Amino acid sequence: WLMSDNMHHQWLLLAACFWVIFMFMVASKFITLTFKDPDGYGAKQEPLILTAVTKVEEVHVPEEKHWPEEFQPTGKAFSGNLIRQPLVHMERLELLRNVCRDTALRNLSHTAVSKFVLDRIFVCDKHKILFCQTPKVGNTQWKKVLIVLNGAFSSIEEIPENIVHDHEKNGLPRLSSFSDSEIKKRLNLYFKFFIVRDPFERLISAFKDKFVHNPRFEPWYRHEIAPGIIRKYRKNRTETKGLQFEDFVRYLGDPNHRWLDVQFGDHIIHWVTYVELCAPCEITYSVIGHHETLEDDAPYILKAAGIDHLVSYPTIPPGITVYNKTKVERYFSGISKRDIRRLYTRFEGDFKLFGYREPDFLLN
Repeated sequence: WLMSDNMHHQWLLLAACFWVIFMFMVASKFITLTFKDPDGYGAKQEPLILTAVTKVEEVHVPEEKHWPEEFQPTGKAFSGNLIRQPLVHMERLELLRNVCRDTALRNLSHTAVSKFVLDRIFVCDKHKILFCQTPKVGNTQWKKVLIVLNGAFSSIEEIPENIVHDHEKNGLPRLSSFSDSEIKKRLNLYFKFFIVRDPFERLISAFKDKFVHNPRFEPWYRHEIAPGIIRKYRKNRTETKGLQFEDFVRYLGDPNHRWLDVQFGDHIIHWVTYVELCAPCEITYSVIGHHETLEDDAPYILKAAGIDHLVSYPTIPPGITVYNKTKVERYFSGISKRDIRRLYTRFEGDFKLFGYREPDFLLN
């Protein structure tokens, strides 16, 4: 009898253990479904549907990776996440639309679709693609992609570097070369894209490339443009050094900068705003890529344009797209808050339209 009673208790204990394990499995499954993918684009899963909003502040931004904090790495946050990749680009376009509707920023976000803008847009009729050039964000590589697609060369590796920017030989027509009716047709029907990066980091890149290193040997930057900026904006007239970043910032932040821009001609494309280059509030772009997430954006753009089976974006060197916060702070460390504030005021439209945060050194 005692043995029978002990076996009965053992069976009860075993059944209780199985019940506990079963309840734990159910609870674990519930937790997994509720808090799935905590390290993804957003810890809390939201439906992949964007609703129209009336204020830019209402655009959904994941709580744990505030835009554009995620842009500081090289873009690995989205790698392998094919479901969320389209959502990222939808959010960028929705942010753009909402900022374009902000009347307080209208002077900084809108521009006429002038010949200057149309000159920046390159055309691939064969595959119905328009690419707006925004210098200092890796545009050379995108031009190579379009050159191959247009049939001037069979592969990117075959394109000589001196041909890429020679618009008489590279086989890349500009949108401005077409009639008004042909321009409208292409703007309405073609896949359109351009690339942006942190506006202040782009200005540093332009300054270094044109006034410090000048690798393409474009002497007019040092011998014509730099002296013009120095004469107008250098505070210490006895200083004999070449153009300093402080001079450059003072020129760009001057509300009356346009009188010099006219003298400099199209050379200003390396530092004018994205708004002035591509008219993003007037032209409905299909995709806006970010330099900081180019490793993910480049394949997405090729796929969205339907050309991923024809050409690949050139290999991106490790670390080349990383936002270098230390470098930006170092360049601006010796410049007055007044001059930096005036510079930000000019580029505020670019910061807001594309989700870049106002620099910390302006907030302190």
